[in-house]
Amino acid sequence: MSLSQDTFFAILNIVIIDIILGGDNAVVIALACRKLPENRRNKAIFLGTGLAVILRICLTAVTVTLLKIPLLLLIGGVLLLFIAYKLIANQNEDMTIKAGNTLWSAIRTIVVADLVMGLDNILGIAGASNGRIELVILGLCISVPIIIWGSKLILVAMDYIPGLIYIGGGVLAYTASKMIVGEPLIEQWLEEHLTLKPVITLSLIIGVLVLGWFKNFVGHRSSNPS
Repeated sequence: MSLSQDTFFAILNIVIIDIILGGDNAVVIALACRKLPENRRNKAIFLGTGLAVILRICLTAVTVTLLKIPLLLLIGGVLLLFIAYKLIANQNEDMTIKAGNTLWSAIRTIVVADLVMGLDNILGIAGASNGRIELVILGLCISVPIIIWGSKLILVAMDYIPGLIYIGGGVLAYTASKMIVGEPLIEQWLEEHLTLKPVITLSLIIGVLVLGWFKNFVGHRSSNPS
């Protein structure tokens, strides 16, 4: 696989999306394993994360195939725009994860929670991969170790550097815009209006960022009245 510029940016998008959206996975791992003896925690982390990654690759491959069906690319893009907005606007969500008392119960908790929480990851990565499953695998191979070993740093950084959330939301919005303008019906129409393509892409990205910022601004003002 030659690493062209498009391939490099596709991998970069996948890694950013997975790290930003996968930050909570570190919390899932920690909570699921907190009751295990020290000598079993690493085993639960590696086995649980490994199974979760394999399932995520399979589901992403299915999603990539489904997005080739007419209009589903457009629907997926619109849904991803909503996910991008929710990522920016809802930064403080409580998470309740049951701790496992045994190795396999902890592994099961990690896998199930990852699949439930990973639906947004799957859609985002499917859109960013340009239909190439090898990019999905490579991107996950790069991002998963970062999530596991650098998870605490990522979570602290996201708490203290709010701009990271906006960067993640912007990447998601960019991926969503690519999906929308890549929908065959829209792409065919845009061939006659080439100047509109960057305008639509930029408008969608700015729209998501502004709406998310406005929601946070209004929420902050209402919780801290002067």
